[in-house]
Amino acid sequence: MQKPLFTDDFDYTLPQELIAQTPIEPRDASRLLVLDRGTGAVTHRERFSDILDYLRLGDLLVFNDSRVIPARVYGHFAKTGGKLELLLLNRVSPGVWQCLGQPGRRMRVGTEMVLEGNGASVSAIVISVDADGLRTVEVNDEEALTKVGTVPLPPYIHETLDDPERYQTVYSRELGSAAAPTAGLHFTPELMERLRRMGAELAFVTLHVGLDTFRPVQTNDPTEHTIHTERWEVSQSTADAVNRAKAEGRRVVAVGTTSVRVLETAGSAAIRGGAARASTDNGIPNTIQAGTGSTGLFILPGYTFRAVDAMVTNFHLPRSTLLMLVSAFVGREAILNAYQEAVKERYRFFSFGDAMFIG
Repeated sequence: MQKPLFTDDFDYTLPQELIAQTPIEPRDASRLLVLDRGTGAVTHRERFSDILDYLRLGDLLVFNDSRVIPARVYGHFAKTGGKLELLLLNRVSPGVWQCLGQPGRRMRVGTEMVLEGNGASVSAIVISVDADGLRTVEVNDEEALTKVGTVPLPPYIHETLDDPERYQTVYSRELGSAAAPTAGLHFTPELMERLRRMGAELAFVTLHVGLDTFRPVQTNDPTEHTIHTERWEVSQSTADAVNRAKAEGRRVVAVGTTSVRVLETAGSAAIRGGAARASTDNGIPNTIQAGTGSTGLFILPGYTFRAVDAMVTNFHLPRSTLLMLVSAFVGREAILNAYQEAVKERYRFFSFGDAMFIG
């Protein structure tokens, strides 16, 4: 019988000076903590690129190719000239975005705005207001929208980022995230090429990360916490690669918790659609199913992983949904012991920090 879960069980003490404020150069020079999923044993490696020593011929690495949007946008009201600020959260459809806005009381349905910055401007209009205060706006030029904004860094980073591309993965291409899928920040083009040469297979999924990723769980019973939905997509080619790897007994290595949530969501879709019992045209059983949609999957201890066999991840905030996810994967005690080791060894934490490989 599953023991009751309490949010306090996922708390830990972190010295503030261990919260990384700037990225390491080069990307793969960050440190790597290796956690054995079977034994809980911890190994320390000085460079992330040492991950090659823990990957196997035939491993399938799955990356989230979402790109961070310049989500913080300033401008003025078209009629009054009064100043405003938007924080873009989710891309609903081309040119249509869900956002937070200030001053919110003046952003009613039909309100016209001019968004501007970096020498560019774009017109926008509020098309709906949700009960929780979120606005949905439509812009007349989405390409221009990407030029007027700035990338908002996580609330625990207080330094200015000299190069905005350091908060993007080198393989990002699908614009839509309000925060970076940070496990992927450690990969360089050269390291990815070395992965291919060693016989690993690479595939990509998309999950557009919302700012909810930084929100701590406020309820003492984590099952009462609701996470905001995020848009995801799995192509047929990626689904085929995952299904083939699982059928052949090869590991599926998720790069980041966002990739985990996409793969497990697609696995749930396969079950709902009856595809778990079906086969593809070449006779390979379907572990996951290609598709697109919104996911609010909240993975807690007790969850049975369907698609993911190993994971690359950063160190997560105390009491967070992501810490609960990795605890579900390897066990709460093993994770907290590894975090205690990481604090003792002065690892760097959170978005610009060091990495873990759990396998």
